[in-house]
Amino acid sequence: MPIFTERMEKLIRDIKLVATDLDGTFLRNDRSISPANQKALEKLGERQVIRVAATGRNLKKVMDVIHPDVPFDYIVFSSGAGVYNWKEKEHIYSQNIQANSAAKLLSYFIEQQLNFHAFYPVPDNHLHFYFRGAQPCEEFERYFEFNKAHATELEVHTLPNGELCQFLVIMKEDEVKFDKLKSNIESLCPEIRVIRASSPLTQGYIWLEVFHRKVSKGNGVFEVCRRHGIDTKQTLGVGNDYNDFDMLEMTQHSFLTKNAPQEIIGKYPLAPSNEEDAFAAVVQPLIR
Repeated sequence: MPIFTERMEKLIRDIKLVATDLDGTFLRNDRSISPANQKALEKLGERQVIRVAATGRNLKKVMDVIHPDVPFDYIVFSSGAGVYNWKEKEHIYSQNIQANSAAKLLSYFIEQQLNFHAFYPVPDNHLHFYFRGAQPCEEFERYFEFNKAHATELEVHTLPNGELCQFLVIMKEDEVKFDKLKSNIESLCPEIRVIRASSPLTQGYIWLEVFHRKVSKGNGVFEVCRRHGIDTKQTLGVGNDYNDFDMLEMTQHSFLTKNAPQEIIGKYPLAPSNEEDAFAAVVQPLIR
């Protein structure tokens, strides 16, 4: 079935900004960029379309998979906690959790004996504290192994007392437990919100991410629109997971890749999978 109707193609030709998630959307499973997606980015640039990568990765992890020559214009990183001008190599926006809320959350997670990570403020949020809870968690250990070079064990008697970018709680997939924990966390601090993400490492785990309530991929992309005077009606977005919803709700023309979790398939028009050049497919009306 074609992705676009003729009417949609005409509307999409007026797009001024395209935003894409990275893992599971723009990147292939091996974290490489397909030739078709690379060419699509280049052609969008030739047509003066703003190109935004909106990702849950921190900026350092973005740089692990995106070479400086890849022609994005902006990176919305850490789910919108920061925005980086990719061309000018300049941080242009950040939103951290305030110190009083960060202290409450640290105390709560320790009291509940959860497995979690607490990240330094943007732009240094590749650095983080870790805490092992009461229940051993293989996924927590996998994440720790990937990131231990930037991790410091949390000292419960001398907790950090400033702003933090975010928290990551890693848990077994359990909808009831997740909903209850989300409700409890959000009731602690009105300024924060909980975002759910599927684990990119192992099926069967939920990554519960805690940010300032103003943080979302959608708000990060909107900040880029604001700076360029772009109406949100002139935007297109593509993603593959729960944590892309804020972006897809903001962009006028929004698509999910067919490798998205089955329970969210159908919420947006379906694009090919990330292994089938999803990004290049959805921007075709703009680059023909």
